[in-house]
Formats: sequence, structure tokens, C-alpha cells
Amino acid sequence: MADMTDRARALETQFTQDTERRFRLEARRNRLLGQWAAGTLGRTGAEADAYVATVMRADFNEAGPEDVVRLLVADLQGHATETEIRAKLAETEAQAAADLSAQNSVS
Repeated sequence: MADMTDRARALETQFTQDTERRFRLEARRNRLLGQWAAGTLGRTGAEADAYVATVMRADFNEAGPEDVVRLLVADLQGHATETEIRAKLAETEAQAAADLSAQNSVS
């Protein structure tokens, strides 16, 4: 019985760690994506920081990146296509994963 309890705890711990890792990855991806979009819109300084925060908050509306994509498609009309935004999303997700992996190997 102790083995089952230990196994359940281990699975629960792994699930928690995976969830936290995914949250950090998505937050970093959204920050990078927001910085790119702010630059594309010509925003700098505090205005760019505020826009990045807006992009990051948009991801809390629903599961998955579609809420962020919709925001950026609307905001970047005339500056970037949905295809370009989705490509940048994939690029920033890969960059975020590399950043977190490098950060974890240093820690």
C-alpha cells in the first residue's frame, strides 16, 4: 500500500512540476511575442512595457494561444499577417524553451 501512495505522490509532484514549467514557458513566450509586437508597432519605453503586459494578460482569457493571436491580429493589422504572427509565436516559443533550458542547466 505504501508503494501505491509513494507512486501517487510522485505522479502528483511530476504533474505539478510539468504544469509550472509550461506556465513559465508560456509567460516567457508571451513576453517575447509582446516585445516583438510592441517594436513592430513602434512602441518604446513604458508604452512598450504596457503593451507587453497587455499581451501577457490576454493569454489568461482561454486555454491555448488563440486569445493572444486574436489580439495581435487585431492590433497588428497592416503591420503583420496572421501567418507571420503564428510564425513568430512558434519562434518565440522555441526561444522561450531554449531560455528556460539554459536557465535550468545553470541552476
